[in-house]
Amino acid sequence: MRPLEYTVPEGEGCTVRHVLTEVFCMSSSHISRLKRRENGITRNGAPCYTTARCAPGDVIRALITDPPDTKRLEPMPMPLDIAYEDEWLIVINKPAGLTVHPERSGMGGSVENALTAHLANDEFVHTVSRLDRGTSGLMTVAKCGYMHERMIRLLHTPDFKKEYLGLCWGAPAERHGFIRLPIAHPEGENYRMQVDKDGLPSVTEYEFVSAHGEFSLMRLIPHTGRMHQLRVHMAAIGHPLVGDWLYGEEVPFIDHAALHSHYLRFVHPMTGGVVESAAPLPPEIAKLL
Repeated sequence: MRPLEYTVPEGEGCTVRHVLTEVFCMSSSHISRLKRRENGITRNGAPCYTTARCAPGDVIRALITDPPDTKRLEPMPMPLDIAYEDEWLIVINKPAGLTVHPERSGMGGSVENALTAHLANDEFVHTVSRLDRGTSGLMTVAKCGYMHERMIRLLHTPDFKKEYLGLCWGAPAERHGFIRLPIAHPEGENYRMQVDKDGLPSVTEYEFVSAHGEFSLMRLIPHTGRMHQLRVHMAAIGHPLVGDWLYGEEVPFIDHAALHSHYLRFVHPMTGGVVESAAPLPPEIAKLL
């Protein structure tokens, strides 16, 4: 992965730190880590202090790869449905049933294990937007900690949009609306969530798409990023997702919540261009329609 490089233009006086923070958009923590790396920050090819003054024509370089001693996950090659990839980011279409992170038991693969096998030796898996095991669809992964920080800043801003399709029981009376209900863990639990007046503010936008017998296909947009937010909110308004055994009821025809991350659009932090991807409903949900 190429280091970042900037040539100071004529008529501009600044410090190296100014270039790192204002041009490269680096966080203070990332800069601190670079200071401890060999040739992490250089001016005209030589290591330098961040307080050093820059002259016109000076070339400032900064590494963005993770440190060479970063622990690498076990690579487990498996097929990946790649919707987009460049030298900094990768967007995949995850199938339902596959975990994002390795399980504690170490048994079986995960998205991170599969991506470790796919990426180059100087690239590491940094999940930007994770999905539950049972949720399928598009998710974004950065290939270094620097890009992960840049992407995290975009989440829940106009520069990052993510939409889901969900199949729920029944249909809301209002075809379009917002669910504004705070969410928190029940006392003593760390997996299940619930609506709680003392919880974190949580906002979901929903829109009715089509009716299918007892089911409705809904477009769901999370405006906040709480754990299980879409599932909890749909259950809270009386229309749980089909197959959601945790917040609704178990059914014999699908073994997970019928929820799919189908659309993703963001402004690329490095290029300024727009990255846009869409993924059709997976067969297990499409057949229910």
